[in-house]
Amino acid sequence: MGESTPSGGKDTSRLQRRNFRRRALKPLPIRSLIPNSITVLALCAGLTSIRFALEGRFEIAVGAILVASILDGLDGRIARLLKGTTKFGAELDSLTDFVNFGVAPVMVLYLWTMNEIGGLGWIAVLGYAVCCALRLARFNVGIEDPDKPVWAANYFTGVPAPAGAGLVMLPLYLSFQGVSDVKSASLLVAIYTGVVAFFLISRIPTFSGKRLGLRIHRDKVLPVLLLVALFAALLVSYPWAMLTGLCLIYMAGLPIGALRYRYLANRSAAEADKNPLKL
Repeated sequence: MGESTPSGGKDTSRLQRRNFRRRALKPLPIRSLIPNSITVLALCAGLTSIRFALEGRFEIAVGAILVASILDGLDGRIARLLKGTTKFGAELDSLTDFVNFGVAPVMVLYLWTMNEIGGLGWIAVLGYAVCCALRLARFNVGIEDPDKPVWAANYFTGVPAPAGAGLVMLPLYLSFQGVSDVKSASLLVAIYTGVVAFFLISRIPTFSGKRLGLRIHRDKVLPVLLLVALFAALLVSYPWAMLTGLCLIYMAGLPIGALRYRYLANRSAAEADKNPLKL
């Protein structure tokens, strides 16, 4: 009996190694590689924006970050559409978001103007990057919250990382439109960066729109498509003005979203008091 245990342990170890090799050599479906490939392309776009900033081509650098944000919005949706979501893809997406939205935008801002104030500019860069990392970590943990009500899925806690990247580059949008005084106000840009960093890690509920569930009447489909085409035409023709307007609209909508969240939370609490046994 005593001699059979080591032999059994060796057999078990060999079987485990054999199963591991089989899993490692098992071919992966293409549907799981497509979204990961899009995520890698987004990472390349974000890193390339820093290269353009080092060369002084700031408009192209901002454009590369915007391309990265578009790809970031596509990879998750395509993964769910193809049923190719994986834990590896989720981790890759989170790391890519940190580089594209937590590092690249503030590095572009630093090379553009904040380097002129030395250490204060770098403190703003570090503060924003750290806040973005904390924001992404909190988001990853919050996904697994089983006690979250259904309606709360329509809201983020704090400003999401892609929106924060879009907001923090507002001084660049203004400069590209001819507002030359913005570039010389390096200290104000650093302070503004700190404000956006605070919104990233704040507890302010922001509307996500993931579960709108809206339906459009058939007779309104064509007008909606016309508005989409008009928006695309304006974005291509006047990109910096449109991005400035979107930033202002988003910031104006923050208190509205917070008030709506509070209303829904109070209503949910009132319903729970009326029906304490209802799950």
